[in-house]
Amino acid sequence: MASGSLQNQPPQAAGGPLAPLGEPLFRRIWTSSVFSNLGHLILGVAAAWEMTRLSDSPTMVASVQTALMLPLMLVALPAGALADMFDRRKVAMTGLGFACVGGTVMAALGYMGLITPWMILILLFAIGSGVALYGPAWQASIGELVPVRLLPSAVALGSVSYNLARSVGPAIGGFIVMAAGVSVAFTVNALLYIPLIIAFFLWRRLVAPSRLPPESLGRALVSGIRYAAHASGVRNAIVRAFLFGFCVSTPSALAPLIARDQLAGNASTYGILLGAAGIGAIFGSLGTSPAREKFGPENAVRLGTAITAAGLLGIAFSSHVWIAAVFYVLQGAGTMLVFAMLNVGVQLSAPRWVTARALSLYSSALTGGIALGAMAWGAVAARTDLHEAMLLSGLALAVTLLAGFVMPLVREGGDKRDPVVLSNEPEVNLALTSRSGPVEIEIDYRVDPEHAREFFRAMQDVGRTRRRNGGFGWSLGRDIADPALWTERYECPTWGDYLHMRDRFTQADREAQLRADAFNSLHEGRLRRRLLRPSGSVRWRAEVPDTGEASPNPLNF
Repeated sequence: MASGSLQNQPPQAAGGPLAPLGEPLFRRIWTSSVFSNLGHLILGVAAAWEMTRLSDSPTMVASVQTALMLPLMLVALPAGALADMFDRRKVAMTGLGFACVGGTVMAALGYMGLITPWMILILLFAIGSGVALYGPAWQASIGELVPVRLLPSAVALGSVSYNLARSVGPAIGGFIVMAAGVSVAFTVNALLYIPLIIAFFLWRRLVAPSRLPPESLGRALVSGIRYAAHASGVRNAIVRAFLFGFCVSTPSALAPLIARDQLAGNASTYGILLGAAGIGAIFGSLGTSPAREKFGPENAVRLGTAITAAGLLGIAFSSHVWIAAVFYVLQGAGTMLVFAMLNVGVQLSAPRWVTARALSLYSSALTGGIALGAMAWGAVAARTDLHEAMLLSGLALAVTLLAGFVMPLVREGGDKRDPVVLSNEPEVNLALTSRSGPVEIEIDYRVDPEHAREFFRAMQDVGRTRRRNGGFGWSLGRDIADPALWTERYECPTWGDYLHMRDRFTQADREAQLRADAFNSLHEGRLRRRLLRPSGSVRWRAEVPDTGEASPNPLNF
């Protein structure tokens, strides 16, 4: 995949930060998501405060956030695969419905007085699983709802949706808990998922029919992981998201204890802190497009990281609620700037066939880092004190600034992610099914020995495209007797996998292939496809029917 460093290259202007709201469908879903996020924030406040009432353990209190976030790490990748395999609208509605049911059960148990610390964690995990199923489908759908030029602003508005709710949700949640009790707060959470379910139901999404049957879930998971592993733009964003999430988990995970112990407050104090973080996050989200255009993605991430680290250190030394609130605003702005920049980087790096899986891996890394960080820093606070935990997390976050020099953000242009239809259909004279395999592909190149070094470098880019699109065991060999003859080789587990790999060819892949082909003078008879274990294609006895069907008919390929 052709990619370039973005460290100091501001991208093309993409309109104002609110421009995506001019798209009616995006505006309808976005508005509904504000209510859904509001309910989710109310749930978090109610559950965390109820846990402080039921348990004095800092680990149990911090585990409330872990229970909500851990499903995003565990469920997100299968959810992303399902969103790439099936109708994203239906996948999103299924996840929201599951979260709504989980919230309803939690409210019912609350009214019956059956809530316990472990029951809270179990139900939060169930609700978080529904949200995790919804998340990749929604994020991958943003590109269908707005033009590509508005994608960075649309992604940032997704963060604004959450943080509009975050700015008032904790305060509303704290008020509901104090005035009516946690059961009412749980009920409000369940009801506020309904508008978003309706908004997705009213979306009449046009689904383009695929030429190939969908992959199995297992194959889809492997394909997504392999793509991320071999695509530096996605891989670097995922690793850095995990590191950032791990270090930045303390302000929200330890907020109940900071409000109660460090600031000698109550549920309202807790709501003020989270509300301040939400206000800061709104500013950070709205500043995403301007920061991206002025500084470029890499420098914008570094700026956001430095601002967040300063906020964490300020919280560590705060003794008054409003001083702490100022630093919560600061860290909220920096955190959301980094989140949005990494999210946009993933979306602009991944082609359409794997967008949801790439985003789910990013989400898994980010939320997994937050969940594990919440537990780790909670344990640090239990062994030392809150001041020590906040101080160490801020210093650790500052150290992650070095990651930008080792794993810089890279992406390919949006136009290069477009699929390319290959015109040379495979010639098939064996009775193959989609499960036949493994399949070996060999491609010969005849290259002037004087250009061997340049050709070898160009083929490394080709090799990366083969590996991330589904090829295994890629290699490039040179003939000993004829140094001008080179042979590229790779395998696919099945014939169906090979056909899917061909369907994933993008403009960037085509450009990499053309750069290598520029050195090639061999054009006839250079491509060979072999069935490596052909026993299934041989009729050992005439009376045994061969049930395999030739692929061009059932697969329309």
